[in-house]
Amino acid sequence: MSKRPVYILTGLSGSGKSTAAQVLEDRGFFVIDNLPLPLLPRCLKLTSSRLEAAQDLAVVIDVRNRDFLLQYDAILKEVAALGHPMQIIFFEASDEILLRRYSETRRRHPLASVDNLSQAISRERELLQEVRGGATRVINSSGLRTQQLKEMLLNIIDNSEAPPLMLQIVSFGYRYGVPTDADLVFDVRFLPNPHYVPELKALTGLNLELQKYVLEKDDCQAFIDHLDRMLAFLLPCYYREGKSNLTLAIGCTGGRHRSVSLVEEFARRLGGQEIRVQVHHRDIEK
Repeated sequence: MSKRPVYILTGLSGSGKSTAAQVLEDRGFFVIDNLPLPLLPRCLKLTSSRLEAAQDLAVVIDVRNRDFLLQYDAILKEVAALGHPMQIIFFEASDEILLRRYSETRRRHPLASVDNLSQAISRERELLQEVRGGATRVINSSGLRTQQLKEMLLNIIDNSEAPPLMLQIVSFGYRYGVPTDADLVFDVRFLPNPHYVPELKALTGLNLELQKYVLEKDDCQAFIDHLDRMLAFLLPCYYREGKSNLTLAIGCTGGRHRSVSLVEEFARRLGGQEIRVQVHHRDIEK
């Protein structure tokens, strides 16, 4: 059986390695940041039997581990001897861009304890020159937006597309507060409330009779049509922008009737499309 590929993300501090690691993690990679290089062969042996067979491994290695250059060639030969295909992706950027990024984030450069920032960047570039020369690919992130970096990285890996958008649809009650992690929030308290219909009050939006009461109203049908068209426009836009997870929240007063019915309806409508849909009824038991 062929061994899992290993992707080594390395390069200059502030050049995009952390962003790249997040992109790969969103795509299903097992990502280890700042792993001491001598532990890499042992890590591969330990994880081979525990990770999914198809799950790729990405490791971020840089000058935060000060002595990794001393063992770099020997460790890579050991990894190759284990039979793992290896890609070394080196990230860099211009001095001007790196200075600006450090100024904006106010983070300390790993070598700044002995040099000022400009000198630290120059020193790191010099130290990593041989690593750069042996890289499979070099990415200069100076003029790249996050989405462009993502597209370039995915193209380098296997020219495949990113995974489908994960859409979580949440019902909630305004009585208990709006979900803090929601990207899109819609208020359906304008619809007739089944709470005031004696034979429906004790039911929830999971009940087909109650769903029929809510969904067949003219205002509800109009709302569904409008939101359908809006989502048909928005979801591909969010996906192209690089968003891998989106939370759509629909709220009514108590989170048991109207919002639940509509979440179930949109889960049915969107479930057959090229997105992954998860449903969560936050307040249905309250």
